[in-house]
Amino acid sequence: MIDALDVEFVDVIPAELISATLYVSMQYATTIHLCACGCGNKVVAPLSPAEWQLRFDGVTISLTPSIGNWEFPCRSHYWIIGSSIRPAGPWSDQQIAAGRQRDMAALDQYHAGWPEIVTKTEQVGASTRTRIRLRERVRAWFGR
Repeated sequence: MIDALDVEFVDVIPAELISATLYVSMQYATTIHLCACGCGNKVVAPLSPAEWQLRFDGVTISLTPSIGNWEFPCRSHYWIIGSSIRPAGPWSDQQIAAGRQRDMAALDQYHAGWPEIVTKTEQVGASTRTRIRLRERVRAWFGR
């Protein structure tokens, strides 16, 4: 596992990510980095009051809550605090399921007051609308 991340503020994601670098796009309210365990998977952390919050002190960066890569084979879990990587303990499948449920409820509550921007989703649940909005933000950031 790497010990720390360099921070690079970007408008769009670079074609190739550099290990131990956290890319931050304020325009798209998103961060991306290669998994701190070294597996090479791309970790996207959208910024919002209901998702990750970023703190930049002019030199170092912190993200809260922790990064839990439950869908990757490595299942790494860590905090980014003061640009340092601090390993966190593993979660059980039950903890992951409960965390995902809490995350979706927080997103649904956060987006409840947003006007509909995707008319095709009027008949689906708020969780689906949230995933569509996130997908649109990530696609825009990648330039697709």
